Amino acid sequence: MKKNDSKNKGNSLESLPNIGKVMAEKLNAAGIHSKEEFLRQDPYELFSKLRKKVDPTLCRCALASVVGAKKGVPWHKITKETAEEYEKRHPKHVWGKC
Repeated sequence: MKKNDSKNKGNSLESLPNIGKVMAEKLNAAGIHSKEEFLRQDPYELFSKLRKKVDPTLCRCALASVVGAKKGVPWHKITKETAEEYEKRHPKHVWGKC
């Protein structure tokens, strides 16, 4: 059986828009293992958790990927607005280069 032929493919993180293998691995490291678990999270708080516990170098494009996965929107269409919302929630945050 191929790796992608898993019984629970519909509930896999990679079944979400914007979530590929690398981001799925990061989400797993943060304790999120399924689409269902992911969708129960606030995407901004989840991104903050990812930055603190998994990868402090995540950029605004990664944030847009997480928020877009929750909303069903391509990351490149919401990068600016998601970064602005994150800055409101985390006023001391300074973005690095993407």
